[in-house]
Amino acid sequence: MPVHNFNHSLMCSHSYEDAPWWLEVYRKAFPTLMASVSVRKDGWAQRGGIDRVLTLQCGRTVLIDEKVREKDYGDILLERWSDEERKEPGWVQKPLACEFIAYAIVPPRKCWLLPTLSLQRAWRLNGRDWNLKFPICRAENEFRGRHWTTVSTAVPAEVLFPAISNAMLIEWDGEEKEEPNDGDLADLPLFTNGHG
Repeated sequence: MPVHNFNHSLMCSHSYEDAPWWLEVYRKAFPTLMASVSVRKDGWAQRGGIDRVLTLQCGRTVLIDEKVREKDYGDILLERWSDEERKEPGWVQKPLACEFIAYAIVPPRKCWLLPTLSLQRAWRLNGRDWNLKFPICRAENEFRGRHWTTVSTAVPAEVLFPAISNAMLIEWDGEEKEEPNDGDLADLPLFTNGHG
């Protein structure tokens, strides 16, 4: 399995920071967009999953976490573990301050605006099943002598989007029940198929 140099991966990620198509995406999604500010320096915003702050004409701000993929595999990679060895949850499991995850795939020029809370609820309801059904992608990382493994689940788009929609529906029967929490999936076996 190849080892990713975190600094190199970060530089690649930042190379898309000022891509002109981001503004086109956000203007189409938010027609009253007045300002778009990139947030890349390490701090509370970055750690809360905020890569960009959009300001609309009414004064409302929209907080975005940006993900870029350079090839379309027909799936969305949901990061389960940011650091598997240290059990640091990935972005699909950890609390985030952003409202949307902008998941862009460059060659086909498409971007999904995934509502963060509904996406994470869909993961809680379906994550265990998805980890058994779909490819698990592992990336070995290295930065300044530190090594860690990032683990993601490649969920097909045609499965993920209905699950997000279903996660938006809340039904009740008068009895309080605890919602299933499949966020900690450490006990499941992981499989690698080289899916990117």
